[in-house]
Amino acid sequence: MAMSQFKVTKQIEFCYGHRLLNYDGKCKHLHGHNGLLEIDVAAGSLDARGMVADFGDIKDVVKEWVDTNMDHQMILSKDDPILNLLLDLNEPVYVMDENPTAENIAKRIHEEAQNAGLDIMETRLWETPSSYASYTSSESGS
Repeated sequence: MAMSQFKVTKQIEFCYGHRLLNYDGKCKHLHGHNGLLEIDVAAGSLDARGMVADFGDIKDVVKEWVDTNMDHQMILSKDDPILNLLLDLNEPVYVMDENPTAENIAKRIHEEAQNAGLDIMETRLWETPSSYASYTSSESGS
């Protein structure tokens, strides 16, 4: 018998730039996206308010972190040769250990939200209206 589960999804928009290393295509050049995050929180039962989670709580945690760290930032790998030039020019940069693919950005946001106490089931990052990457951790979901 399948276990019942409730799920809520919060969307958060932000703008960012990046480029991909070790990539042979247009995305190897600096470019930007109007990103759309979708944050899924799930639970087997509802809380005393009749909710999985309050949409405002999800927004407060995730949007605050994204606005502070990634919104209107150039998201680059620590190995990107242009990184020091942008830092020297005081340009807004968010540095990742990994290549800043949509998959890795989704994972980073997912992990930050979980570290802040949200029990996130899945994080999706839409780079374009027709393309998204998602991340689900084994610890998520109640």
